[in-house]
Amino acid sequence: MSGNRRIPGKGRPASDRPQVKPSADSAPRSVKPAVVAKPFVPLARKGEQEVRVTSLDEDGYGTVRTEEGMTLRIAGALPGDVAVAAIDHVAGGTAFCHVKKMLQPSPLRSTNPPCKESADCFGCPLIPMKYSEQKNWKRGMILAEMAKYPLLAGVVVHPLLSPDNLIHYRTTAKLTVAGKFSEPFIGIYRRASHDVYDLEQCPIHHPLIDKVVAAARKGISKGKVQVYNPQSKMGLLRYLVVRVSVHEKKAMVVFVTSKRSFNEIHHLARFVQEQVPEVDVVVQNVNATEGNVIMGQKDYFLTKKLHLTERIGEISFRLSPRSFFQVNNSGANLIYSKVREWAGLTGRETVLDLYCGIGGISLFLAGNAAEVIGVEVVEEAVADAAMNARINGIRNCRFEAGDVADLLEEMAEERQQVDVAVLNPPRKGCERNVLERVAALAPRAILYVSCSPQSLARDLDILAGLGYGCREIQPVDMFPQTVHVENVARLEKNS
Repeated sequence: MSGNRRIPGKGRPASDRPQVKPSADSAPRSVKPAVVAKPFVPLARKGEQEVRVTSLDEDGYGTVRTEEGMTLRIAGALPGDVAVAAIDHVAGGTAFCHVKKMLQPSPLRSTNPPCKESADCFGCPLIPMKYSEQKNWKRGMILAEMAKYPLLAGVVVHPLLSPDNLIHYRTTAKLTVAGKFSEPFIGIYRRASHDVYDLEQCPIHHPLIDKVVAAARKGISKGKVQVYNPQSKMGLLRYLVVRVSVHEKKAMVVFVTSKRSFNEIHHLARFVQEQVPEVDVVVQNVNATEGNVIMGQKDYFLTKKLHLTERIGEISFRLSPRSFFQVNNSGANLIYSKVREWAGLTGRETVLDLYCGIGGISLFLAGNAAEVIGVEVVEEAVADAAMNARINGIRNCRFEAGDVADLLEEMAEERQQVDVAVLNPPRKGCERNVLERVAALAPRAILYVSCSPQSLARDLDILAGLGYGCREIQPVDMFPQTVHVENVARLEKNS
């Protein structure tokens, strides 16, 4: 990783966007870190404080509890750091800070991190931490959540599995375009604000994404493409979405605009393709709505090719502009393979895959099952899943669009036999009635894939009360350098 240093980004703020301060009750709880240091006594209650950081919360802020009872959340700080923290603003009993001066670095710190600006960008809060310590911290966070529920005592949490690449693994980027065409900047929102941090080269992105971003920035200036201003609601270009197929070594570029405007985006697309020949698909997506939703419902293709093809293991996937797909191919392969291993299929089973998305897990299991039934509420994802089954020649998968709880109720009424159930819900986890209806189908095993240790622990506790004991959990480091971690949990029906 020492040969992959980040080129400094400009970090220019979007001056026309107001700072949004987090509310006091939005501050997440701290979790137990790998190493805990004793706090310094604060020197004074003022704009700057000398502190020894004691823990790391679930958003990656270093935290300190002062003698006055205030919690300091310090961007860029790690447990064990001794630093001068400058207070940016206070909300209730929480002060949001940044490191003004490092007095003594923590032993958890890497001597040569792949990014020197993580405290400013804060998209990857753990990137200054040694990778071995990142894994320890994430496993500790999972153990801390499980410990809150007596029914989960004794659940085995294995060491994290790591993907092939710890940097340059992210194959999809959804970036905000801000500023003016004469000096555009393309990047991500800073944490808890509407300021945009300009990304020139990001160590997490696939290198092809950085090439596209650089070309788009030049093309916006050259073509005088008006950048959208959310305050005045004037301008055209809102977002840049880049998706890479590692298998094809090609890219898809989506320009998200406030309205249909052919000439500017057509010329911008031609310029980007001239600069980056690997760009095979270019799309204009129109999103005239307000709010935080990036993609609109209408796509206009500017190339003859309409999709990319990606592979995970032996399965091919067709990717359209709005297809959901994992951003780390190696990490997805680890998860899918673990689900297949723990499912213990013999070729005679019926498998139920809930929240199946575009069918990744379903297609991985199909070769070892009699039938796989995928359920997903998003109709476009179900269409993609059916298409992916066809292009792989898989005929024992069927996919249904609809509310998961309603479809489970129908299956119970029809006395549908289910041998293995797979749950892969969004971050908020499953509704209780979904868990109850899955348990009522009496599968011999449940495999729960989760991106949130908090909702996973809560749902495992509910399932334990419904007769399904969690035997083991396999964490997968899908997103190295960030605070996020995926988990696969194996549950069996109690005798």
